[in-house]
Amino acid sequence: MQSFRTELENPLVQKEIIDLEKKIHLFQEGKVDEERFRSLRLARGIYGQRQPGVQMIRIKLPYGKVTGEQLIRIADVADEYSNGVLHITTRQDIQIHYVNLDKTPELWAKLAKDDITLREACGNTVRNVTASETAGIDPLEPFDVTPYAHAVFQFFLRNPICQEMGRKIKISFSATDKDTALSYLHDLGFIPKLKDGKRGFKVMLGGGLGSQPRHADVLYNFLPEEKIIAVTESVLRVFDRYGERSRRMKARMKFLIADVGLKEFVRLINEEQKALSHQEYCINIPQEIMLEKKKITDYNEAVCTDKSYNLWKLTSVFEQKQMGFVAVGIKVTLGNFRTEKARSLASIIQRYGSNEMRFTLRQNILLRNIQIEHLPELYNELKQLQFTEIGYNSLADITACPGTDTCNLGIASSTGIASALEKVLYEEYPQYLTRQSLTIKISGCMNACGQHNMAHIGFQGMSVRTPNKLVAPALQVLLGGSVIGDGQGRFADKVIKIPSKRGPEALRIILNDYDNNGGGQEYDVYYQDRGEHYFYDLLKHLSPTDNLSNDDFIDWGHNKEYVQAVGVGECAGVVIDLVQTLLYESKEKLDNAVGALSASAWSDGIYYSYSAFVNTAKAILLANNLKTNTQAGIIKQFDEAFISTGKIEWDGSFEETVYQINKNNPTEKFAQQYLAESQAFLKVIESYRENQLSNAK
Repeated sequence: MQSFRTELENPLVQKEIIDLEKKIHLFQEGKVDEERFRSLRLARGIYGQRQPGVQMIRIKLPYGKVTGEQLIRIADVADEYSNGVLHITTRQDIQIHYVNLDKTPELWAKLAKDDITLREACGNTVRNVTASETAGIDPLEPFDVTPYAHAVFQFFLRNPICQEMGRKIKISFSATDKDTALSYLHDLGFIPKLKDGKRGFKVMLGGGLGSQPRHADVLYNFLPEEKIIAVTESVLRVFDRYGERSRRMKARMKFLIADVGLKEFVRLINEEQKALSHQEYCINIPQEIMLEKKKITDYNEAVCTDKSYNLWKLTSVFEQKQMGFVAVGIKVTLGNFRTEKARSLASIIQRYGSNEMRFTLRQNILLRNIQIEHLPELYNELKQLQFTEIGYNSLADITACPGTDTCNLGIASSTGIASALEKVLYEEYPQYLTRQSLTIKISGCMNACGQHNMAHIGFQGMSVRTPNKLVAPALQVLLGGSVIGDGQGRFADKVIKIPSKRGPEALRIILNDYDNNGGGQEYDVYYQDRGEHYFYDLLKHLSPTDNLSNDDFIDWGHNKEYVQAVGVGECAGVVIDLVQTLLYESKEKLDNAVGALSASAWSDGIYYSYSAFVNTAKAILLANNLKTNTQAGIIKQFDEAFISTGKIEWDGSFEETVYQINKNNPTEKFAQQYLAESQAFLKVIESYRENQLSNAK
């Protein structure tokens, strides 16, 4: 079994921080290509904001877990380097904004002191591994998926197979068949199962949102627990080799599966088995700790009879499988809260809980392992922090991405319309504040960071033109999405586009219709019964643009006329590399291979050597204006363009040389041989390139 060190103990972390600082200086001096530098900083959680000169920092918190000490550390960093606001994402990360690029290495070093990483929080990597926030305490769970989510996070952090893929990879672990971690819209989704007393997972493959949502396929109905690392590694290897790299909009795993078919994808997965570092990987399951009961200070009877307390208890307190303990949900409006509240929460979980809380997929907070008898005192403390608002996980608990507040890709304000809709719900529809079977989700663009296209009621930020060519902010209204469970879900239909300022009226019409005609059905069932055309007819009078007022041209939360200004997206951007940069990177990869072999990490060393082969071939193909959109394509085309034509001499075909990777076990002997061949190939290509440049003069 592979062993891991914390961020603080890992010598790689200090090296990475120093390397980041050096690359920042080289970039600022014009010695590192801008696109290459972007790729490097994204893989370290540093994302360019809409506002010039500042960065968003994404802090990677696997399955949303955070201790009191970590929360204090994050708050301290946010106060020192940012504006003191913490933002919870729909992937259980924390984001802070308005950070100076020069300060990012220092910021990272301080976070690492409490085992917090930025590594691979953005970019074309394995993103934060998410899980149901109730994992480990859910009365319905077959077993706790937390150790499995943590093992996947650890195994693939800094793993050479997933550092520079064509696009990002998203992985989730649901606690139960309710599938609250949304496996059906992930690249890889795991749902726990028991079969004849043995632990395993139903595995979903190739789901995704965005402009073309795709429902994941069932890869395995039951995969034994010791196989999940091997299967994940195989999937990543296939995606890295065959996934699209040039056409960004086609570079997700869902498109690769759609292109080659599930059967062929499974064949490719099986083909990788021999090369894996672990055929089976036994995950350490910590012994369940009996929660200690803490002494009560004062039992506040006055609070216990308070109506507000009892309503809060009814809607925000949930039984755990651990007898005598409960979890407490905190609604965090739009996922934003300040550092002073974070420090108070850190103190609360240290005193009342087991020094752990989790950020949720709906941008909220779940306190865990709270003794039932402590609820009155806990309520008082949370009330002082304004954290007892009714509506946790209800219709009024709207999910929204940052949109045009900070994101380059934002088209229209998602946070502004979310605030307006919440106001409508609290003031006009209080009956929905306790209803947790309906969702509203909002995204500022088609990329669906707010998950709008899987909600019962979704809104996507857009723009709309008037007959006289003026541009106003708009919303695409989507209806009928839902989580069915056990890996099944339904994506919402795009019903109609309306000017953004008519969003509140659209919500009123939708809810009034449901109240009057729903007949007690769940909303997704009611929507299916009525059909898309019914709802289009219901809302179509809101869509005309020939009768807009001046106010319609001002987006929510703004006081100036709307201007459509969309920047270049970064989080999943494909890097356009220069030939010289690629050859330099090949040397770095080979250095990494040498380091891995010296640490007896044969599989890692082999993959670094493989990456160097592909990188080097890509460089010379680019130098000759040849298409290089997948790694498999690079390998094949290099043979056709250079080996078969005799332009470059090589013993045998390039394809046979490179594909030794999945035909050999990861032994020391093969790792050394493969490294030597990759080093020799780089020398051949460097010599060819020098001659090519000399002849061009």
